[in-house]
Amino acid sequence: MTACGPRPLAGLRVVELAQNLAGPYCGQILRDLGADVVKVERPGIGDAARAWGPPFIDGAGSIFAATNRGKRSIALDLKNDDDRTVLQALIRQADVLVEAFRPGVFQRLGYGWDVVHKWNPRLIYCSVGAYGEVGPLRDLPGYDPLMQAHGGLLSVTGESGGDGVRVGTSVIDMGTGLWLTIGVLAALRHRDTTGSGMCVSSALYDTALAWNAYHVLGYLADGTVPEPMGTELPMIAPYGVFPTSDGGLMIAAANDNLFRKLCVALQLGGVDDKFRTNPLRVRHRAEINGIVSAATSRHTTAELLEVLRDSGVPSAPVQDMAEVVADPQTAASGMICQTESGPAVALPIRLDGARQQPGDAVPRPGEHTTAIRRELDPGAGG
Repeated sequence: MTACGPRPLAGLRVVELAQNLAGPYCGQILRDLGADVVKVERPGIGDAARAWGPPFIDGAGSIFAATNRGKRSIALDLKNDDDRTVLQALIRQADVLVEAFRPGVFQRLGYGWDVVHKWNPRLIYCSVGAYGEVGPLRDLPGYDPLMQAHGGLLSVTGESGGDGVRVGTSVIDMGTGLWLTIGVLAALRHRDTTGSGMCVSSALYDTALAWNAYHVLGYLADGTVPEPMGTELPMIAPYGVFPTSDGGLMIAAANDNLFRKLCVALQLGGVDDKFRTNPLRVRHRAEINGIVSAATSRHTTAELLEVLRDSGVPSAPVQDMAEVVADPQTAASGMICQTESGPAVALPIRLDGARQQPGDAVPRPGEHTTAIRRELDPGAGG
């Protein structure tokens, strides 16, 4: 097991009533920063993401396993009076509440912000939604691919001339969980100075818009509607995966100085003056890409990577997951940690130079129900 970094949120309790990915990812970040996260699950069934597999880890789908390590699970039926009393007791003692019901559902169950704030004025009350609190679509459900489609990400992802494709990881769900975490930390800071909790919300659709910020602004500026460009970026050239004799290499000549270094490294000789600046290269993208591709094709991937890195040109191999896991840089990063129950992926931050040790085992549905009930009422038998 790797050494554990600081736990700045130690002593805080989070009550999580969220399933799938966005809300639980927020809870996982808070857990790995030291908070005690109590995950409220439906009796018997638990979080629906437990069944998202294969692959399965300790009987749970890998998405669930990656976002619920080290949490404590309590099974509660929110239509049962006794269980509702338990949830109310949890909320009264909590620092943070994360809920991901459809708009209005949690309120109708009797747990709206106005009610809960009276129970616990210091509580940070967090809601995760699909389309947010307002607007004509506020009541609709949402999943990551729906928001990638509706928010424009599919339209800019994929190969040129082809249909848009989903980004291969759940960037909307995990991004929303990350934004919600930032909101929690800001609200905790507000509580430190005022003593009062806050109501924080984040929405999947809002995250899609945020991830598309420069595309949105570009359209508003001159009407440009971006299209899929494979590995390239419409604002920079040459920038993308270029062919080698045995594969391809990602090259990012992101400014004029790096482009000059690329020309020297590839021995391009006297390059036409129309490629002198990035805007000119973008205008003549096809031509400069052809020149660079002809040069890179004469090298193997390993040879080209060495040449470009020696020349100070940003470049990287295109790796699959097996290669990523085996990469010496991955090992050095400490991102894949060994816990008592097996490997886990850590938070991508360091505090005072140390990586936070990920939570350990994935809880079974309702595993900690008896223990948590006893904490709330030491005389109860569970």
